[in-house]
Amino acid sequence: MSKKKDLSQIDKKTWEDYIKDPSDIYDKDKNNQKIIRKERFKFDLHGFTLDEANKKVKEILFFCIKNKFKELLLITGKGLHSTSYKDAYISKDFGKLKYSVPEFIRSDFETNKLIVSINKAKEKDGGDGAILIKLKNL
Repeated sequence: MSKKKDLSQIDKKTWEDYIKDPSDIYDKDKNNQKIIRKERFKFDLHGFTLDEANKKVKEILFFCIKNKFKELLLITGKGLHSTSYKDAYISKDFGKLKYSVPEFIRSDFETNKLIVSINKAKEKDGGDGAILIKLKNL
């Protein structure tokens, strides 16, 4: 393997000037950002306890309504690594985020009035491990 030549001072100066003002670079995400941003907000709840997840979901719902999102995609996981079966006082199903989060949203007065529907996400969006929430336009 041969050693690369050191940059000349002229090349180095040209590169530094270019980095300061890269005006000829097209930002392909700039135009798409507005469309995607207003359509759907995505958040991953992996690692949250049930209580933490419910508080975070409530906070996210208010954020999404304020910022005019139409959908909220919550990644909950499938509950395969849940340890709720070890505790006799926790339901096997409702100890999992994928069941408890939708139940919390429906039962909480403040969050329930913000949503149109709660459904399992399509396979490409996470399937059984995700929840798609359609939001009202307020």
